Amino acid sequence: MARVNKRRKAILAKVDTTKRYTLNEAVKLVKSVANTKFDETIDIVMNLGVDPKQSDQMVRGMVSMPNGTGKTIKVAVFARGDKAADALKAGADFAGAEDLYEKINAGFTGFDRLIATPDMMAVVGKLGKVLGPKGLMPNPKLGTVTPNVVEAVKAAKSGQVEFRVDKASIIHAGVGKASFSEEALTQNIKAFIDAVQKAKPATSKGNYIKKVGLSSTMGLGLKIDLTDLAA
Repeated sequence: MARVNKRRKAILAKVDTTKRYTLNEAVKLVKSVANTKFDETIDIVMNLGVDPKQSDQMVRGMVSMPNGTGKTIKVAVFARGDKAADALKAGADFAGAEDLYEKINAGFTGFDRLIATPDMMAVVGKLGKVLGPKGLMPNPKLGTVTPNVVEAVKAAKSGQVEFRVDKASIIHAGVGKASFSEEALTQNIKAFIDAVQKAKPATSKGNYIKKVGLSSTMGLGLKIDLTDLAA
């Protein structure tokens, strides 16, 4: 416990939790305090001016990170025949039809992204109670219901990130690892914020992006100066 307190004190000596940092300052600082023995994930948190209870103000989308995320994504694909074989060749970890349905229905959820060909949605739909709460249900708007499973699998494996506002009007996601260069992290963060900005609902009034924060797995949250992001 003493070592944890000592480390926290060292972080507090560097971080001003009341200050709003420029993006470049925040990236540099968040990397400097991510000094544990493992490669910490760098997370972004965005508070949005939307009401998720209103269906027309749900913010959800997909963004391809320019420099990947540093995380290994496990992908499952619902497809038949050649499509299933193509998905596996493209790097999918699991692929199948009724056999995959039975596996998931029995409780298997050892994957991060689920992709399905359109003809398989009648089968996938039966898993709504299992997949829905976990945010794993394929969605054509996100490109996870598609006849082009090869492209979808490659996109998922290369660092595509899904985002979705929660009940508290907050979006959070991993945008890279502490081992990434400052430039790579900055590019990823800008790409993520841009994607969220473009997903702004037409019915959202007032300030859309209210707050943005950055942190590492074991670090403190840093507030980002919104005027710097708009520059």
